[in-house]
Amino acid sequence: MEPPKHSISYRFRRALNWVPLGFAYAFMYMGRYNLTVSKSVFGDNIMTKAQFGEIFAVGAWVYSLSFLITGPLTDKVGGRASMLIGTAGTIMVNFLMGLVVYGIYNWHWNISVFHSFLILYALNMHFQSYGAISIVTVKAPWFHVRERGTFSTIFGSMIAFGLYFAFDWGFAVAEASRAVRGENPSFFAKVFAYIFGLGGTGVNQDWALFFVPAVILSVLWIIMFIFLKNTPADAGHNNFDTGEDSLSQTGDRLPINRVFIKILTHPVLIIVCFIELSSGVLRNGIMQWYPIFASELGFKNSFWVTKNWGLVLLIAGLLGSFLTGWCSDKFFNSRRAPMAAILYAVMFFSILIMVLKLNGNLWWAGASAMVLSMAVTGIHGILSGTATTDFGGSKNAGAATGIVDGMVYLGTGLQSIVIGYITPVGEVAKDPSNWIKWPIFLIPFTIIGFILSLKIWNALPSKTKTH
Repeated sequence: MEPPKHSISYRFRRALNWVPLGFAYAFMYMGRYNLTVSKSVFGDNIMTKAQFGEIFAVGAWVYSLSFLITGPLTDKVGGRASMLIGTAGTIMVNFLMGLVVYGIYNWHWNISVFHSFLILYALNMHFQSYGAISIVTVKAPWFHVRERGTFSTIFGSMIAFGLYFAFDWGFAVAEASRAVRGENPSFFAKVFAYIFGLGGTGVNQDWALFFVPAVILSVLWIIMFIFLKNTPADAGHNNFDTGEDSLSQTGDRLPINRVFIKILTHPVLIIVCFIELSSGVLRNGIMQWYPIFASELGFKNSFWVTKNWGLVLLIAGLLGSFLTGWCSDKFFNSRRAPMAAILYAVMFFSILIMVLKLNGNLWWAGASAMVLSMAVTGIHGILSGTATTDFGGSKNAGAATGIVDGMVYLGTGLQSIVIGYITPVGEVAKDPSNWIKWPIFLIPFTIIGFILSLKIWNALPSKTKTH
């Protein structure tokens, strides 16, 4: 079944739907990974690596379990309402985390950053869980199955821009908010300092790491409220047959318990779940810990890759997303697993190089980290963002995506706890050889993902196979 020939007006309206939605999702990342940025500026006296790992792990597991609420709710109320709820919640909780830091620094609140963030970050991740589910739910009626490789490119690009905002803009906010302004601040540090009046106050304004994303998301919430629509019909265009399968024979929405059973017994989606669990370990095992590794060894601001970590993730993510989506549609007949298998093989060799060269030239490990980020973003976009709806259908897209994306964050929580405890602490952390357990821990998950991707190499929705 070939996709319909869309008019220019339809394509323009679809883009008008996706631009504010995409940027809102991207800035939700800034309000998620600001925890990682804050760890870099807080230091071990305020938050140790083990505590950071625990906070992030609890948040990741809350995210993974939140699909029990957010998935069915999104299928019921629609992606538009769900995205507005999730964004509003993210704004509120980021404001509260910023308030905690402000109160400790300025009002001498006698409260623990660790314990307060353990609760607030978990709540933040609950609201963050609305994001991907909402995007996939809104996407489903707007894209035919044969176009969804293209959508995986869009979805991966959103993730890539989100990581750029989270790390490069996040670290720029951190730079702008220092007690004493640096002599040669970066361009975006100057921008944030000017707009928000940051820096040079004699006190590190670390609360800005949470207030700034809240302000940006507030603006995007208003824009989404105006422009975002669930279906082409809601925007004045005709709906069409998207060529997807459905978890129900009638194509109707199912209750969450039946969606869960359907996925557990679905020959493709159950394997996608475990592939994505491996993706969660690998994605955050590199993206989250490589800049911390660089900070501990003292080369974060002198090595181009780590100094521009957000930009590196943006470039790598865009390359991975475009490559994966384009190849999936053009060379593999809209099958999603072949590109996942290829990229898992790429990740295996990249981590192997990192293991062998961790104590050598910075560029070996840096290049490996870039390739890993490219590969895992492509996999996540093509599976969580696309395969779930191909096989689950539009009516159950929220619940199906929530379950699969939840597996990603089960993996994220696993790596966060394990790596938080196997990485060195104190003076020994300055020796790269003491970090070797970190990349070694990641290798088995590349093998698992590769083998499972091979098992569903030829998977396609049945309606697509017969046309």
